[in-house]
Amino acid sequence: MRPQVVIVATLLLNGTLFAVNLAVAIASGSRAVLAQAIFALTDLVGGGLLLWGLYLSRRPASHEYPFGRGKERFFWAFVSIVVTFTVAGVLALTEGVDQIVAPEPLRHLGEALLVVGATLVVSVLSIWVTLRELRLSRVTLASLLLSANEGLKAIFYQDLVSVVASMVAFGGLAVVFHTGRAAVDGISAAAEGILLIATGFVLTAESREYLIGRALDPSYARDMLAIIERNAAVAKVRSFQSMLLGPEDALLALRINFQDGMTTDQLEVAIDQITGALRSAFPVLRHIVIEPES
Repeated sequence: MRPQVVIVATLLLNGTLFAVNLAVAIASGSRAVLAQAIFALTDLVGGGLLLWGLYLSRRPASHEYPFGRGKERFFWAFVSIVVTFTVAGVLALTEGVDQIVAPEPLRHLGEALLVVGATLVVSVLSIWVTLRELRLSRVTLASLLLSANEGLKAIFYQDLVSVVASMVAFGGLAVVFHTGRAAVDGISAAAEGILLIATGFVLTAESREYLIGRALDPSYARDMLAIIERNAAVAKVRSFQSMLLGPEDALLALRINFQDGMTTDQLEVAIDQITGALRSAFPVLRHIVIEPES
């Protein structure tokens, strides 16, 4: 999958959404539309952070970073989640509460409804871009959501939340249009803020696992063990340790008890065979360390 395509598309779409929503929010006085503008702005910043993390993660390994900098993507995805969901959620919730406590009359409700509807359409379009990239890469949505690709997952959830938030804002503005109750606009904005904060907490908790050093999925580990144990030189796998260093980068450390009586040359051949078989079946294994044990 091409994460840069999804990220750049998100940046362009959110830049447009921010400008339009902010203009209409100022003209109408709607806090629900302002909440949309805030989310679009923080989403824009978050997309920039994801792009920066992708750039840093592609730097080659060095003395200071012997296993590369793949975890840059985990870190900047975490920062993006905090900015996009938590900060935007708190700001939207604050604006909504202000409107509930001291309602201000709204203006240009037709334009406000139009821009919220356009935001809904654009958010659906952004989801389509993500799904299209998944289809081209022959990756299912379920596998993406279960993967370590926190950046793309954050973008997908941003778009999904944007769709729900747009529906909430549209419903609130429609009620205001028919009843004149400006406080409903504040309720809509507060609901958007709560939705953002809740989503941010869930994604932040998931990101924590990868920042700490999560192991490979147990199903992958079982398949890897099966490949190792098929090698005739292997008597027993004593230790199997793995850690994700990035969405497409993992470290595997093995301690293997080889058959008795093997020479040094035979051990080297067996280690090369195991390493080659593992990398062929699992390209994510960029770093494999095998310690022979007698």
